[in-house]
Amino acid sequence: MKLTQSHKRIFIEVICLLYILLFVYAAISKLLDFENFRVQLGQSPLLSAFAGLIAWIIPLLELFIAVLIFVKRWRIIGLFGAFSLMVMFATYIYIILNYSSFVPCSCGGILEKLGWGEHLFFNLVFIILAAAGILLLVVEMPKVHFISKPAALASAFSITVLFSIGIVNLLFLLSEDIIQHRNNFVRRFAGTATKVNDIDLRFSSYYFAGASKDKIYLGSHTAPLLVTVLDTALQIKNELKIHPNRTNFLFQSVQVRILPPNFYLIDGSVSVIYKGNINNWKAQVKWNGSTTFSHYQLMDSLTLIFRSNSNINGESILGSLHFGSKPKIRFNKNLLQKQIDGIFDVDGTLHYDKDIQKLVYVYLYRNQFIVADSLLNLSYRGKTIDTVSKAQIKVTTVASRQEMKFSAPPVIVNKTSAVYKNLLFVNSALLGKYEPAEMWKDASVIDIYDLNTNSYKGSFYIYHIKNEKLKNFFILGNNFYGFIGPYLVHYKLSKRLINSYQDISQK
Repeated sequence: MKLTQSHKRIFIEVICLLYILLFVYAAISKLLDFENFRVQLGQSPLLSAFAGLIAWIIPLLELFIAVLIFVKRWRIIGLFGAFSLMVMFATYIYIILNYSSFVPCSCGGILEKLGWGEHLFFNLVFIILAAAGILLLVVEMPKVHFISKPAALASAFSITVLFSIGIVNLLFLLSEDIIQHRNNFVRRFAGTATKVNDIDLRFSSYYFAGASKDKIYLGSHTAPLLVTVLDTALQIKNELKIHPNRTNFLFQSVQVRILPPNFYLIDGSVSVIYKGNINNWKAQVKWNGSTTFSHYQLMDSLTLIFRSNSNINGESILGSLHFGSKPKIRFNKNLLQKQIDGIFDVDGTLHYDKDIQKLVYVYLYRNQFIVADSLLNLSYRGKTIDTVSKAQIKVTTVASRQEMKFSAPPVIVNKTSAVYKNLLFVNSALLGKYEPAEMWKDASVIDIYDLNTNSYKGSFYIYHIKNEKLKNFFILGNNFYGFIGPYLVHYKLSKRLINSYQDISQK
């Protein structure tokens, strides 16, 4: 049965009214809750890098198209604009569901309660309505009008579809490249960290000393000869005491490092290293030299990397020490890059991962980290996603004490960090773009970087306990362990967070 002229006009008016209602309501909803809308776009795996701009463009474009549809003279253009926008939305959802690394929440408005499948169906219905409205309008146009020609109309539809799909795909590819390699401080919470357990250690002086297949070893700053042993589920606790063969050193900062089956008692301030076996916890002096150091990590059973100070200018320098039968010290004065004083401005955290055999040094006051091999040869200099590239510190010299001190509170960028296999985990101190500020009152954020590709992979939250924030942490596989006040917490990391782990067994 053919539609009468009046039925066609009614149908066109209904389609136009539906689009006007949809776009006006959607645009106003986004603008009234603009900050939330922008935050949600910031978490989009397709639009993260352009969230600030697109958050304004979409609602303004929806209102503009609604006005075009309302004015009969421009209605055909308005419906083509609506058709194009809905094709973009549908393409966006299709990519989210089939090619995205994760599926974010919806962007609010009238479709906020719908799932992504229902959302896609809704868009497809409105695409069909827009196409039907265009066809009905074209039928009423004079034959001399360009768009009334079948070939021209088909071309217009084809170009619109290709343009709309192409724009979304281009934004997806550009956004992924920017977020991973040229990030402008937009975090992506692609996976989840689920709390499993916590244990009250009663004191906040503990630190991670090492681990074996089924055990975690903790040292204590206040009881340096005491080793606390936990199972990986934090259910079984045991305490052991180290027995050194010599105690006549003026110890200042003794710490334990455990690399099964060996353990080490190290104090870089007095240049001494003890070594023993975890079967009896008896420590023998293995090395006693003249080079002082700090921020050290074991590379193997007889070699450690450390940070020291140059004998020439007193500035910080990275080095390695082989403390076997023929001790050997190696320095690379070019790894740390001076910006202000060469001491405070290069402060940071030192790591070594034996799986990838890489040294990683994360700066405390700037958005940079260093990756080098076991011979201290630079592999590359990477950047964290925040924008503080120069240390924002002020240092003064107290002449009476011949000491250098901060003259103003420094801006901390990377509070603490950990490395496991090829992933670097950084506890950032700065709020990123499009992030809810209230979350920072309740949780600490951990950013993940792939050291193989020098790229940002995602972030997750670790929640405070009784107003105590995350102080330090370590990673074992898909397990996150963090020190929060006197508590040691255990979180499980989802596969999406660690899907970039390099499979060492296949190398």
